[in-house]
Amino acid sequence: MLCVIATLLLSCNKKKDSDEATEKNDTIRIEKQLSKADSIVNRAIEAHGGSLYDTADYSFVFRGNKYRFINNGDHFEYSSEVQKGDSLVKDVMTQDQFKRSINSTLQTLNKEDAGKYSETLNSVIYFATLPHKLHDASVNTKFVEETTIKGKKYDVISATFGQDGGGKDFNDEYQYWINKDNHKIDYLAYNYQVNEGGVRFRAAFNTRVIAGVTFQDYVNYEAPVKTALKDLPQLYEQGKLREVSHILTENVVNNRK
Repeated sequence: MLCVIATLLLSCNKKKDSDEATEKNDTIRIEKQLSKADSIVNRAIEAHGGSLYDTADYSFVFRGNKYRFINNGDHFEYSSEVQKGDSLVKDVMTQDQFKRSINSTLQTLNKEDAGKYSETLNSVIYFATLPHKLHDASVNTKFVEETTIKGKKYDVISATFGQDGGGKDFNDEYQYWINKDNHKIDYLAYNYQVNEGGVRFRAAFNTRVIAGVTFQDYVNYEAPVKTALKDLPQLYEQGKLREVSHILTENVVNNRK
């Protein structure tokens, strides 16, 4: 009997060791399958807040209007409140639908208007929570190069969007300059096609961490249409970009205190 028990225990231990080895090997294979761009983006997401984004609930003020994002795993709710004269316009967007109410009265929207309003709301949250949304399935990232800006070293990542899930501006192109020391986004740039097109370059400032999540403001610069995104840092250092605005995420509040 003792021999049988010993044999069973030995067999169980071998199986456990085998299962653990298999799990470890699977993890290693998954890590090896990540592209260089994916690895850099994952480190950036971790540096800016990581898994805290998955259950984040923050509100903030942008251009005088109040915004809020609530994340719960794969589910989210984005909202904005805009005062227009005597009317309070509230937009609410989830992964399933978009709603607009004016003074608490639900509005009937056609598909075009619903799409336009939801794109605006999503854009504000997108920039406020960078680089969290860079892991979305519709985002295609690629490593561009390593470079130096003002004496600091950066990994440069480009991002484009698939038509399915990429919104009406899926043709836009983005680049992110991620600090090699702290893995945070110090600069970003993008081009857009609407309204005859344009090119923007943003430099981060006022970086602060609120309940573990990083928020940043940006100085927004303009470059001539069709300027290559990779050329923007050099133009920035040479003072050849025109400052057009400040992108300020103000009065940030963690609602999960």
